[in-house]
Amino acid sequence: MTGVDDVNERWLTPDELDAWLSYVAMSTLLESALDRQLQRDSGMPHAYYQILAMLSEVPGRTLRMSDLAAVTQSSQSRLSHAVSRLERNGWVQRMPCPDDRRSTLAHLTEAGFAALAAAAPGHVRTVREHLFDRLTCEQVGQLRAILRAVLTGLSDDELPISGVAADQEPAAG
Repeated sequence: MTGVDDVNERWLTPDELDAWLSYVAMSTLLESALDRQLQRDSGMPHAYYQILAMLSEVPGRTLRMSDLAAVTQSSQSRLSHAVSRLERNGWVQRMPCPDDRRSTLAHLTEAGFAALAAAAPGHVRTVREHLFDRLTCEQVGQLRAILRAVLTGLSDDELPISGVAADQEPAAG
């Protein structure tokens, strides 16, 4: 930014600004492409797909709602609204937590798992088309390292999506 009176502020360099603006444009356009594809092919927004996917990855396909909100980077109220819609579809079931009366569990039903399994191939195809097919293997490694470095700083050494510690290798999948 030019013409700003505060000379002590550390502004972005031209290269940093270009990288930042490219990241913002890419993330916005990629999220829109993923959402359009899932809506068109599976009748669900990307946010719902993420909820189903996160539930499918945990033992018993069940998480506390607060933990599900954390791994999907969603507010409690937004998650509650989404889970209500998923319940109406028969894809998720809410139940009281047996060891904590204050908590509610979200469970991925068989119908929800089937919906996720049906949506996954198109979703992965879209992720590949718009991201990974445009990168070399070396660039994928660089992207992963960059994203892990940023995530570590944002999430107190825990990756918000998988819950894997930043210095651990994720399970193959």
